[in-house]
Amino acid sequence: MERISKENYYLDIAETVLERSTCLRRVYGAIIVKNDEIIATGYNGAPRGRRNCVDMGSCARETLKIPHGERYELCRSVHAEANAIISAARRDMVGAVLYLVGRDAQTGALLTDATSCSMCRRQIINAGLEKVVIRRGRTEFEVVPVSKWIEEDDTLPV
Repeated sequence: MERISKENYYLDIAETVLERSTCLRRVYGAIIVKNDEIIATGYNGAPRGRRNCVDMGSCARETLKIPHGERYELCRSVHAEANAIISAARRDMVGAVLYLVGRDAQTGALLTDATSCSMCRRQIINAGLEKVVIRRGRTEFEVVPVSKWIEEDDTLPV
């Protein structure tokens, strides 16, 4: 039996984490790893104590026909990356790696175009994470140096 890469090992764990997601559109799982140790996990879902979209049976962004990647302030969920960051101490995240996997909530299909939104990118930068590894296929992945997101400042125009 061939041993899988460390990247796919951690991406498989992130993919298991996404099974806790409560979003009706896209489900994401994220884990933060430093020195070969999992620091935190996160999946997208409503803040603690609030009702989840799956419990309500509806998604405000879906009802309003908002395209993917837009108007996140109307979403009930806290994103997977943000939930993982919230669960860890910054001192443990500096220099760490975030692994991210996304699937379509309806079909279960892997999101080959998954990425962190601009709000999550800002949190990833401030958390001191070094890179983000995103699943692109069953064993394919992209490694994004966080420094690239700093250089490609995606803030809104002034």
